[in-house]
Amino acid sequence: MLLYIVRHGDPDYATDTLTERGILQAEAVAKRMQASGINRIFSSPMGRARQTAEPTCRLLGLDCQIEEWAHEISNDCLYTPFPDGVPKSITNVQNTYYRENHAIELSYDRTYECPGIAEADMKASVEYIEKSGYEFLERLGYKYDEGIFRIVERNDDRVALFCHAAMARAWLSVLFHIPLHVIWASFSYTHTGVTVLEFANHENGVTAPKCLCFSDMSHLYAEGLDMKHNHSGEI
Repeated sequence: MLLYIVRHGDPDYATDTLTERGILQAEAVAKRMQASGINRIFSSPMGRARQTAEPTCRLLGLDCQIEEWAHEISNDCLYTPFPDGVPKSITNVQNTYYRENHAIELSYDRTYECPGIAEADMKASVEYIEKSGYEFLERLGYKYDEGIFRIVERNDDRVALFCHAAMARAWLSVLFHIPLHVIWASFSYTHTGVTVLEFANHENGVTAPKCLCFSDMSHLYAEGLDMKHNHSGEI
C-alpha cells in the first residue's frame, strides 16, 4: 500500500475554507493524485481539508470518507508561553530551542520534557492520534504490533488522506518513533504538500512504513503556481 498524506491548501482560517490560491493548489494536487493512481480518498472533517480533497474526488470519480480523528490539533493544545511568557504556537517557537542545551538528545519517551513542548498540552492529542491512526491502518489491513505491523490483509491500494500540518507531523512522529520536539524543530509542511509512505507487503507477513517523500510540492511547479513555502519564502 502507498499512503499519501496531503496537507490542505492555502487557508482562510477564520472561515475554515480555502483562499483563491488554495483552490488553485487543490486543483493542482488533484492532478497529482490522478497521476499517482489514487483509488481511495479520506479526509479530515474540517472544511479546508474537505475542500482540498474535493477536486481529487471529482477528477477520479471517488467518494471521500471522513476520518474524525484526522482533524487539526486545537490551538489550546499547541500553545506554549515559552520562552518569553507570551502564548504562541509551538510551531512559532524558534527551532533552536528544541535542540540546544542537550534537548536534541532527549529520547522519544522524554520528548515532553523539552522546553517549549513541556509547557504545551500536546500529550493527550498525540496519544489520540496514535490510537486512532493505528485503528485506521488496521482497517486498511495493517495491525500495529510492538514496532512493526502485521499484514492482516494484503493491500495494494493507493490511499490519500487530506489533513493538517500539526496533526500530520504528530502522526509521523508516532509512526517513525521520532521525538516530537525533533519533528517540530526540523520538519515543516507546505500547503498541499504530499508525503508518501510505503507499506510493503512482505512475504513474511510484517511491514513497517517507509517515507518515500515528504511534503512534496512538484504539482504546484507543474501547474505554474508559486513555489512559496506556505505564505512566504521562495524555495
